[in-house]
Amino acid sequence: MLPRDFPPSSTVRYWFYKWRDEGLWQTINHHLVMKTREEKEGREASPGGGVIDAQSVKTDENGGVRGYDAGKKVKERKRHIITDTTGLLVGTIIHSSDIQGRDGAPEVLKSIRHSWPWLRHVFADGGYAGPKLKKALNGAGEWTIEIVKRSDKAEVFELLPRCRVVERTFAWPGRCRCLAKDFEKRLESALAWLLVAHIRIVTRRLARD
Repeated sequence: MLPRDFPPSSTVRYWFYKWRDEGLWQTINHHLVMKTREEKEGREASPGGGVIDAQSVKTDENGGVRGYDAGKKVKERKRHIITDTTGLLVGTIIHSSDIQGRDGAPEVLKSIRHSWPWLRHVFADGGYAGPKLKKALNGAGEWTIEIVKRSDKAEVFELLPRCRVVERTFAWPGRCRCLAKDFEKRLESALAWLLVAHIRIVTRRLARD
């Protein structure tokens, strides 16, 4: 149910879909991330490094694209994101869970090639290791992928440096009820809701004194 000061639901729905199809949610997020980096982080507006990771999320009975995650033995989708080194969302795609990290990463990285021209160094966990990712990025700009490895001596779960910021970014939208699961049939709508959640986060951060 919408707040009372909102227009009729049909009007809100129209503008949500219009902005989704025009890519306006990505544009709003892009400008807010730059402003947050400058005003709240004291950094250059355009990041030079990022962190990439993927998170599986359950879907409901609405259908749409989803795949079988062999590790978790469930049918899900993946939110594949790249953040700057502070955890701000700079790029994301959503795909089925049967696509592994190193296979989905090229699409994520290519999607930010022009919007974030200085971001070419990417931190990732061991799931992105190997020559396959580097080969897939041939002809898509000069990228350096730095694999952050766990210590061989670690006997329990170890939160990796650098990669912890992207885990925190995954946790932020999880506080939104509409993102607890992927309720959308279309991937474009699922992506738009993820961006809306992040836009809310950065606008609140900018509003703080």
